[in-house]
Amino acid sequence: MAVNGLIIGLDLCDAYTQVTCSGKEKVWTLPTVICRRKGKDEWMVGEDGYRLNLSGEGVIVDKLLSLAKKSGTATIEEVKYTGRQLLRQFLDQVLAMPRREYGLTRIAQLVITLPDIDLKVMDCLLYCADDLNIPRTRFHVVSHSESFIYYVLSQKKEVWANQVGMFDLTQSGLRYYEMKIQRGIRQTMIQAEYEKLDEGFNLDVLETASGAKLADKILCACGERILGRKLYSSILLTGKGFENPKWAAGFMRLICKRRKVYAESGLFAKGAAVRAGDLLGEDTSFPFVMICEGRLKFTVSMEVLYDGKPTPYVLAASGDSWYEAKSTTEVILDQQEEVVLQVQPVDSKRKREIPIPLEGFPHRPNRTTRIRMRTGFVNENTMAVIIQDKGFGELFAASDVVIRREIEI
Repeated sequence: MAVNGLIIGLDLCDAYTQVTCSGKEKVWTLPTVICRRKGKDEWMVGEDGYRLNLSGEGVIVDKLLSLAKKSGTATIEEVKYTGRQLLRQFLDQVLAMPRREYGLTRIAQLVITLPDIDLKVMDCLLYCADDLNIPRTRFHVVSHSESFIYYVLSQKKEVWANQVGMFDLTQSGLRYYEMKIQRGIRQTMIQAEYEKLDEGFNLDVLETASGAKLADKILCACGERILGRKLYSSILLTGKGFENPKWAAGFMRLICKRRKVYAESGLFAKGAAVRAGDLLGEDTSFPFVMICEGRLKFTVSMEVLYDGKPTPYVLAASGDSWYEAKSTTEVILDQQEEVVLQVQPVDSKRKREIPIPLEGFPHRPNRTTRIRMRTGFVNENTMAVIIQDKGFGELFAASDVVIRREIEI
């Protein structure tokens, strides 16, 4: 399939940013900082920004994700910039790198991956995409867990035939990710989880022999605790701490014992680029239900009559991105004084019912009240529901009754 434009995966963290394009080997890695030249509307990012700041010619701002998350501001030469403005300027500079490298300006698809999914940050990034003239249909945000899944599934099947483990060691800490496959008769489910490990350490300790030796011992104890006797198709290593793992000789011996081990820099950016490329196809190359941070672990439906038969109408399905799982539905009430949502967890056959009473709705003859119901999610466990009375044509005018609920699922 010929694609007009760049297919970009971008890993955005407080400490660093990595960007790559689908089908390309090059990965740009830079600190997540932005610097404005004094007296001019000129911006530099990454190491260039540091150099401008150290020369005394610029003012630097770092931790851009945290700034956006707390709706913070930064003042540069008496000009106050919001976190969103700085993040937009940073992204514009970063996206210019692959544009210059490959001589293309149009972005066919951009997927940004984050260590943790946060609604404020995602909203901020969505507005940044608007400001950068990237249509929302060509822009998506996913978690590191989801990028991990897409990267692994893009490899040879022998890498992921069974469960896969991954250690991510950065200046921000140590995380362990695990991906499992559950093969069913109707569908295959891919599940990925992660945990932040207390065994993390500052990477500066690796600069001395004694510090590296201590760090290796810490990782060995961590590996023994986590891996145990589990069977893995492969173990992956990523993050700045594993760019040159010679310092971790003991840990490498431990994880390589009867296991295939791969080290990959820029893994999350590459996984995001795989996801971006898949979004451009008419059919996905990964027909699995994916359960991870950022995706729903349950299906929400309601029962409706279709052709005279009770039929479940799905409002949000397990494996959907909760941030993008929005629906608008109109139905006619049939002897109902409440809307009943049915919730079925992905790991259970039992459904739970959540009734929403239609309090304050006008009393009308049966089947003469039409309602519009809009649903979305505040986070992966909280559904927002808005139910509005739409009346019934010319017979009954719509009232101004609206019910709003946030439901913990």
